[in-house]
Amino acid sequence: MKKFLALILALSMVFALAACGESKAPEQPAETPADAAETPAEGGTIQVAAVSTAFTDAYPEMWAEIGAAFEAQTGIKVEFIEDKNLEDVIGPSMQGGEYPDVVYLPVGRPAGLTEQFVKDKLVADLSDVLEMTVPGETVKVSEKISDGFLDTSITNPYADGKTYLAPMFYDPCGLFYNAGLFEEKGWEVPTTWDQMWELGDKAKEEGISLFTYPTTGYFDAFLYGLMYTVGGPEFFEKATHYEEGIWDTPEAKTCFDIIGKLATYTNPVTPAQANDQDFKQNQQLILDNKALFMPNGSWIAGEMADSPKADGFKWGMTAIPAVKDGGDRYSFCWFQQCWIPSGAENADGAKQFIAFLYSDKAQEIFAKGGAVQPITGAADTISDAEKKEFLAIYDNNVKPAMGGFASYKAVAGLGSVREVFLDPVNGLVSGNVTVEEWVNGIKEASSQMLANLQ
Repeated sequence: MKKFLALILALSMVFALAACGESKAPEQPAETPADAAETPAEGGTIQVAAVSTAFTDAYPEMWAEIGAAFEAQTGIKVEFIEDKNLEDVIGPSMQGGEYPDVVYLPVGRPAGLTEQFVKDKLVADLSDVLEMTVPGETVKVSEKISDGFLDTSITNPYADGKTYLAPMFYDPCGLFYNAGLFEEKGWEVPTTWDQMWELGDKAKEEGISLFTYPTTGYFDAFLYGLMYTVGGPEFFEKATHYEEGIWDTPEAKTCFDIIGKLATYTNPVTPAQANDQDFKQNQQLILDNKALFMPNGSWIAGEMADSPKADGFKWGMTAIPAVKDGGDRYSFCWFQQCWIPSGAENADGAKQFIAFLYSDKAQEIFAKGGAVQPITGAADTISDAEKKEFLAIYDNNVKPAMGGFASYKAVAGLGSVREVFLDPVNGLVSGNVTVEEWVNGIKEASSQMLANLQ
């Protein structure tokens, strides 16, 4: 009974504006032996909650076809819950103790539901899934997943050598622009920040802003790529684990200065439209030649395929500019996640479903929506030449950046990473927040985050 009450308390924090104290997490369910998990279940039904994204916009039948293929392979039926605002749909039932068996909902969303489940240790250990044989194939899941995707603080939030969030659809993230406009103007795409500021001044003379962003949430990939570019993997690791004094280093100051200056070059209408309802209007600024660059992922071309575009419009993508000539340039490799609530009733079937998501058959279906799983050869299944070009960014002297901020315990008054690091960018652009105020907020919150690491 105590565990049940603790579970309800933890879940209620997801939907409350403030929390009181630290919730007690239930014990992790016993691990399923790897060999037992490889044995297909005898029929049954699992429930999968999947957030609707640009991929399902492009191919609405995607999940239904996945479910049919999984059932044909294992005999297990799948009931899907799909919605763009998935948190609002599954939240009430989870507060009542009823959970989907699988949740496809990435970190970084405004509601922070996945992060909250991680903080409260309400996600199941998926390590045994990696040792399962992919349904319908002869190889293990771990042998299918590309290098690097299982070695991040997102998939392994507790730094205990175990996987809790399974990596899903990956996209290189960078700065997207209208290549046709650059050709028309004879402009070179900047490779350093000095060149970026020079171009910003030139574009301003023609009534074009240098920068915009869909929502502040899109600054996660931008900030990660910038941290790698400024200080390399070592600085990124220290910063994302809130090392004491890290925000007073020259590398951190460079990051803050760049974002602060970039805010002054940002189209002024951006903050008012930087929300889940109007974000496409900010993306439209690129299509209308009202801004030059915006941070985004390679799904953007599909998401805005039917939107009006300036004459000669052609998508281009570039990495985060280097701090100096010859410096390293990075493009953050963003990936989504799926997971199993620790209170799910059909964990065995759920694990088989996740294992199936890495099959060649599943990738064939995902490709119809432009989604690419982090498995070897997946990019070759994409027919869209434009997206293939985006996926090839790492072949052009650009390094991949992966990872994210380390998870910390829920503490009353301590906001999420997005609230602390990213949301204040709106204030920087509008002039309501100074860089000093933003940095001071980060320092204060970071100390609490360090003290409450999972």
